[in-house]
Amino acid sequence: MSKSQKVVVVTGASQGIGAEVVKAFRKLDCRIVATSRSIKPSSDENIVNIAGDIGDPTTAHRVISEGIARFGRIDTLVNNAGIYIGKPFTELAAEDYAAVMNVNMAGFYHITQRAIVEMEKRSSGHVVSVTATIGPVAVSGIYSALAALTKGGLNAATKSLAVEYARKGIRVNAVSPGVTKTPMHAPETHEMLGAIHPIGRMAETSDIADAILFLDSAPFVTGEILHVDGGLSAGR
Repeated sequence: MSKSQKVVVVTGASQGIGAEVVKAFRKLDCRIVATSRSIKPSSDENIVNIAGDIGDPTTAHRVISEGIARFGRIDTLVNNAGIYIGKPFTELAAEDYAAVMNVNMAGFYHITQRAIVEMEKRSSGHVVSVTATIGPVAVSGIYSALAALTKGGLNAATKSLAVEYARKGIRVNAVSPGVTKTPMHAPETHEMLGAIHPIGRMAETSDIADAILFLDSAPFVTGEILHVDGGLSAGR
């Protein structure tokens, strides 16, 4: 096992975009530390799977510590874990708010902080977060207040951290997908959800993974919010 292999941490890695990102980085011979609540152990010696609640600081600590113990470094963090609760604003319960904030915000905060501490030791690293166009771009009929609150916040934090750590060799970017074909969306909704994008379809998980790989390979790009949304952010 080469010490020069890139080590990538992926949150929300058991299905959907996260699972596709793990697959894409492994094709590039990267070593992976993957986490989600339900993730199972991997038979691949280059993948360490850690089950846990990403909003819990102890999970973030375990993920980064295990990555360092097993592979000696952290090169890239992909903040993919996220949940969406689609209800009218006045029907959102305190439990809904707490659940979304726990995954989307606390999940980003705790593991990003720990990953950057390790990246600073090598003056090199990349953080890329999966946000959502449905956050900053409202679409009539789709309830997105909590998405706007959390994903919009991640976009702002991306730019702030990019500037804060640019001179320390650490890049910070985000991918802002349109509605993506994952288990989060029932098949019977796909036609309706596809129609809100000017291109006329939902994103595939591979569309998002490709964008993450692009940002990871682009050393002069930082502070970028890359919209991978079929034109949704341009208007409709």
